Amino acid sequence: MTDTAASIAAILRAEDDILVASHANPDGDAIGSVAALAHMLRTLGKRFRLYNTSGVPHQYGWVDMGGPVARTLAELGDFTPRLAVILDCGDAHRVGGDLQTKLPELRSVNIDHHLGNPLFGTAGNWVEPHLAATCQMAGILARELGVPLSGPLGEAVYLGLCTDTGNFCYGSTSGDVLELAAEIVRLGLKPGLFHDRLENNWSIGRMRLWGALMQGIELQCGGAVAVSVITDDMFALHGADKDDLEGYASQLRRLAGVRVSLMVRGDGAGRSKISLRSSGTDDVRVVAAAFGGGGHRNAAGAELDMEPHAAARAVLAAIPAQLAPCGKEA
Repeated sequence: MTDTAASIAAILRAEDDILVASHANPDGDAIGSVAALAHMLRTLGKRFRLYNTSGVPHQYGWVDMGGPVARTLAELGDFTPRLAVILDCGDAHRVGGDLQTKLPELRSVNIDHHLGNPLFGTAGNWVEPHLAATCQMAGILARELGVPLSGPLGEAVYLGLCTDTGNFCYGSTSGDVLELAAEIVRLGLKPGLFHDRLENNWSIGRMRLWGALMQGIELQCGGAVAVSVITDDMFALHGADKDDLEGYASQLRRLAGVRVSLMVRGDGAGRSKISLRSSGTDDVRVVAAAFGGGGHRNAAGAELDMEPHAAARAVLAAIPAQLAPCGKEA
């Protein structure tokens, strides 16, 4: 049994000096949920600061975060948090940086939608794996706090809804998600303008990197699994960085007959990060969990202590055993 929006709202009303953070290497849902909570806290008149050890990815530089984002605790200056709110983190270690070390000493609230979350919050745990995005939870929390989903707050919530549902195309797109998005639109958000800022801001480096990666896609398991491997040198070669890979793993699923996509990227010092995507009943979270990772049924990841090509081979060996037999319709 976890907390509810009402119990989390009560904690936020009672507290001050709040540190808001999400997982390292943040995606749209992490960025959106942090920004959304920042705007709620400002409306409530609370003192707060924002933290992410990786900073804000350049493709989300247009998002109104509600305040500066510190990459180290030292950047907080004389701000001493009385409460840390951790958003969109399936496990405490995903916060990364020096906050990961400091977190056990802080009162903390854990707000997340990942299956398998260990409920690491010391002051509260609101975990809803059936919801599409942590930003959906942020929208529910805003309603509970009586804060209108307009302006930068609405945009922040809408960001996570878009990115975690594939622009409202994934199976997680429920009626509640669409109703929340509609509420935000009724309060002034312009979907066309928003989409333009979200999607039409690619760097030439990102475009060239994706082009090179698509040239090297391999099909395995009778064409049911698409694999793309990114080595450390490819970023410099194409003038890109790791943030430019967001969304790429899902693109592999566009190939006819592909049920599972596997993206593996080098992470330096012989380490690799894997991203798995699927649809229907193909549970890639089970595959990621076999390597110490996690996530959702149709979107999961893990970190491996091996170079990218070896990591790809190891994960590929696990996919047929963990999923429905290749060739069988989901």
